[in-house]
Amino acid sequence: MKKVLKDITFGQYVESNSFIHRLDPRTKILLTILGIVFLFLADSNNLFSLLVCIVQVAIIIAFSRVPLRMYLKNIKAILPIIVLTTIINLFYGSGEVLLSFWRVTITTGGVNRAVYMAVRVILLILLSSVLTYTTTPNDITDAIESLLSFLRIFGLRTAVHMLAMMMTIALRFIPTLVEETEKIINAQKARGADLESGKLFQRIRALIPILIPLLISSVRRAYELAEAMECRCYNGGVGRVRMKELKYGLRDITAAAVMLIFCGGVIAVNILL
Repeated sequence: MKKVLKDITFGQYVESNSFIHRLDPRTKILLTILGIVFLFLADSNNLFSLLVCIVQVAIIIAFSRVPLRMYLKNIKAILPIIVLTTIINLFYGSGEVLLSFWRVTITTGGVNRAVYMAVRVILLILLSSVLTYTTTPNDITDAIESLLSFLRIFGLRTAVHMLAMMMTIALRFIPTLVEETEKIINAQKARGADLESGKLFQRIRALIPILIPLLISSVRRAYELAEAMECRCYNGGVGRVRMKELKYGLRDITAAAVMLIFCGGVIAVNILL
């Protein structure tokens, strides 16, 4: 368990001066959403459609200049989910029967579907990781608030700012909660707790001494954060100004154009091949 926790790097910011780091955070959020949508639009029966998505994500990762091991750690952390998704999708699909036993039948269509779903989950994690690795929490807050600014006409200006703030705080505290969980696990092991042996239900029961202190610690941190914000006279988005104003530039237009080309390629491959 402790080894898995060390592999969770989602929500961390990796400082660099790459092309993607310099993009406007609003552009990165919109292009990430667009990329995720087209990952779902890629045809599972079309290998070339999936290859276009793989090339797209690979190019984005290369331009982010974030060490590849950071991305691989995220994949390693969700490996059980990927394996479970692959196994479940093996039994759905039509085509030539490859293996049949009892009431279970595995076909070529099921294998294609399983591989496609596994690759798609991996690409989704990688694409989302690029956003958090290359964008600071403050920039994410400002970007979300700016993108949802149209809701102000409905009198939701304060609600928009609070929503953006909550989402950013949630991302910001993922590494903190992982570190806190590691400390609790070490403390429980020092007291003689057995967290890694036994049957499934015994391991689940062993998590209770970890979850309860983690919940108490999270609530305490929430109170401390609230008190710190009150001491700094935080009152929401009213009268709030930014040190750095968000501005679109030529690099944002270039990134959007390249992403649209890849998305157009996915559509063209789905139609023509």
